[in-house]
Amino acid sequence: MENSLDRSGDRLRRHPFAVDAALAGAVWFCTVLLPMASYWQSRNAAFLVGTLMVVPLAWRRRAPVPAAAAVVAVGLLELVFSDDFLAANVAVLMMVYALAAYAPRWAATAGLVTGLAGAVLAAVRYWNYGVAASITPVALAIGVSVVAAWALGNLRRARLQQMAALEERAQLLELERDQEMRLAATTERARIARELHDVVAHSLSVVIAQADGGRYAGKADPTAATDALEAIAATGRQALTDMRSLLGVLREGGGEEYAPQPDVAAIPALVEDVRASGLDVDLIVEGEPQPLPAGPQLAAYRIVQESLTNVLKHAGPASRAWVRLQWRPDALELSVLDDGRGASAAMVSPDGNGQGLRGMQERAQLHRGRLEAGPRHGGGFGVHAALPYGSRR
Repeated sequence: MENSLDRSGDRLRRHPFAVDAALAGAVWFCTVLLPMASYWQSRNAAFLVGTLMVVPLAWRRRAPVPAAAAVVAVGLLELVFSDDFLAANVAVLMMVYALAAYAPRWAATAGLVTGLAGAVLAAVRYWNYGVAASITPVALAIGVSVVAAWALGNLRRARLQQMAALEERAQLLELERDQEMRLAATTERARIARELHDVVAHSLSVVIAQADGGRYAGKADPTAATDALEAIAATGRQALTDMRSLLGVLREGGGEEYAPQPDVAAIPALVEDVRASGLDVDLIVEGEPQPLPAGPQLAAYRIVQESLTNVLKHAGPASRAWVRLQWRPDALELSVLDDGRGASAAMVSPDGNGQGLRGMQERAQLHRGRLEAGPRHGGGFGVHAALPYGSRR
C-alpha cells in the first residue's frame, strides 16, 4: 500500500502542470458551474468572469506571476460587471498561496498587499450597508483569509527550500563518496604497482643472475648448472605465488586462500636467496626484536628486497653487500650497503620510471618513517630507513 502511494506521489510530482490543470477544473466545477443557479441578476457575466478567474490556476506553479496578474485583472472586471460576489474568488486565495510558495519574494509580498486591498474593495462593492455593520467585518474576514493563505504559502516555500537543501546535501555526499572511492582506487593502484615492482624486479634479477652464473659454470661443472636451474625454478615458483597472492585482491567473489605477506622474520631467507644467486651479502641483526605492526614489517621486507635487487642489477661483479637490522628503543632501523660501482646508474636510470626508490620512500612515509638513499663516500650505494614501532596504519 505504501509503495503504491509512493509511486503515485512520484508520478504526480513529475507532472505538476497536469495536477494544477486538474485542480483548476475541480475548482471551476465547484465554484462556477454548481453555484450558477444562485446568480439571478448577472448569470452570464458570473459564468464568464468565474471561468476566466479559475483558468489561470493551471499555471500557478509553472508561471505564478503571470497567472496572478491575470487573476487580478479578472477581479477588477468582476468589480465592474458582476453584481454578485462570486464563489470563484477562492482562486484569489489560491493565487496568494501560490505566490508565497513558488514566486520570488517581491511577488509574494505584492500578492499579499493586493489581496488585502482586494478584500477592502470587495467589502465596499458588495456589502455597502454601513461601515460598522458590514464593510468592516467582511473586509476583516476576507483579509484574514488572505493572510492565512499567504502564511500557508510561506510554509510551503520553507518546506521546498528544506527539500532542496537536503537534495543538494545528498548530491554533495554522493560526490564526496565518489571522490573518496576514486582516491582509494588510486591509492590501491599505487600499492599494487609497488608490490608488482618489488616482486617482479627482485625475482627477475635473481633469475638473470642465476642464469648467467649457470651458463658460465655449466661449461666446466654441469652440477653447478643444474643447481642454477633449480634455483631459477624455485625463484619462479615463489614469484608466481606472490603474484597470485597480490592479484587475488582484484578478483571478485573468490574464496581463495593466500599465503601471508612477508615480514621482518622473512628477511634472513631473502638474504639467503640473494646469496645463493651469487652476491656476497651479510646480514647483521642488533638489539632485541620489538612488536611491530604488519604494515611496517611488510615495508621493511620490501625495502630490503628492493635494495638487494638494485645491488644485483647495478653493483657489478665481485661486489659485496651488507644488510643491517637495528632494533632501537623507538624504531626499527635498517640499512642496505654495497661497495659496487653502480651507484650512479641506480640514481640516474632506475627501472620502472623510478618506481623502485620512489616506492621505498612511499612505503616508509606511509608508516610515518623515513628513508634516505644515495651514493656512499668511497664508492657503493646505501639505503637507510627507520620505521617507528608506534605506527598504526
